[in-house]
Amino acid sequence: LSINQALAEQLINSAKWVQQQSNGDINPVDILRWPGVMEAEELDMDSVNTALIAGLDQVIEDFKSARGDEGANLEGMIAIRLDAILEQVEIVETHMPEIAKWQREKLAQKLEDLAANIDESRLEQELIYLAQKQDVAEELDRLKSHVKETKKILKKGGACGRRLDFMMQEFNREANTLASKSINSDITTAAVELKVLIEQMREQIQNIE
Repeated sequence: LSINQALAEQLINSAKWVQQQSNGDINPVDILRWPGVMEAEELDMDSVNTALIAGLDQVIEDFKSARGDEGANLEGMIAIRLDAILEQVEIVETHMPEIAKWQREKLAQKLEDLAANIDESRLEQELIYLAQKQDVAEELDRLKSHVKETKKILKKGGACGRRLDFMMQEFNREANTLASKSINSDITTAAVELKVLIEQMREQIQNIE
């Protein structure tokens, strides 16, 4: 329970005054209960409504500002991860000629160990087959395309959570394919790093409408 002390004091003082005027012959409470004896100042509801609306408008503006700041922070975080994805793509592209050379040498060595006569034509066919099977150029191109499209979505703004979530699925698909085709530890490491970056973005995108 709580008591409105200020109001209670006013009532007590009013009751004492009534009692003094009546020399104690009248119950002051009966007088105070009489309609119109006790008056309370009426609130100016127009000014109250105006103050409430102004306060609500300020709360909405503060909320919008906070959301804008959060959105800007999320955009910056995602942009950093997108640039990191491009760095991993560049790493893989840099290693591809080295891997192709390594594949050729490994196949030639295997044929030599078998004391077989190396048929250059057959060797080239085998290398072409391996290159096609393990070629990741298409996946790398798609990753770069996905980065470009995601940045475009972020720049456009608005309600883009679903579109960004879809892009994360596309990123994951290419990263998984890249990992499945990997025959080199550097490419495997890049694929793992890609999946980490994609998951970090996906977690934050869940907070975007």
